[in-house]
Amino acid sequence: MNTIIHPTALVGKKAELGDNVTVGPYAVIEDDVVIGSGTTIGPHVYCADGARIGKNCTIANGAVVATKPQDLKFKNEKTTFEIGDNTTVREFCTLNRGTTEHMKSVVGSNCLLMAYVHVAHDCTIGNNVILANTVQMGGHVTIEDWAIIGGVTAIHQFVSVGQHVMLGGHFRVTKDVPPYILAGGDPVSFEGLNRIGLQRRGFSHETIEALSQAYHLLYLSKLNVSQAAEKIRAELNHIPEINNLLTFIESSERGIIGGKRSSPKMAHDGD
Repeated sequence: MNTIIHPTALVGKKAELGDNVTVGPYAVIEDDVVIGSGTTIGPHVYCADGARIGKNCTIANGAVVATKPQDLKFKNEKTTFEIGDNTTVREFCTLNRGTTEHMKSVVGSNCLLMAYVHVAHDCTIGNNVILANTVQMGGHVTIEDWAIIGGVTAIHQFVSVGQHVMLGGHFRVTKDVPPYILAGGDPVSFEGLNRIGLQRRGFSHETIEALSQAYHLLYLSKLNVSQAAEKIRAELNHIPEINNLLTFIESSERGIIGGKRSSPKMAHDGD
């Protein structure tokens, strides 16, 4: 074991640190904290009770992990904030642990959270997600695997962002963003299929074309959301990614974003 703890750092006696962990100057690590092997905790980082940090992570200076939820209903229950392996959390990010609603907040593996990102209570961030500088999210947000969120974007509580989405920066997201697409504008709207991202990640030509057809039905036809979903299911459901899209639509509680030039009706099922 070759863990290095700076003499000015404060590490709780019950904290669990793996092999080859580095703890920088003036960091604070409370008792109920677990840090995986090979992780670096930078200067002035605060790991509060409930922090569960994976292997080979980097937590940059001034970041805080597992601090109390900013929720008036929280009564100091024992909850956690979990970070997967190989994730980087840059300067001054604020990561709040869960409430009794989910008991935890989660950031997956191989993620990059750039400076000043805020992950609120009960959020679930998947694997391979990139959150650019100053992305701010309310409680209970879900961001699925491989999504990329542009900087200075605010995400309303309970919103879901689907896998392989690329969402532009400096936007306000109040509705669910379906998977595999480009989104942006004010209000945030469908901008097209994320073709380049899907190609880079090895999606087949057949899958990309099926998704293109599905989104044409969803956003560029005269069908409402329910009618489009029914037609997509009838014609394209042999593709697994199409089933992911249909599941996302069916489980949406806030309604999905509209089309770029559509009326507000496009965003509401059955209107």
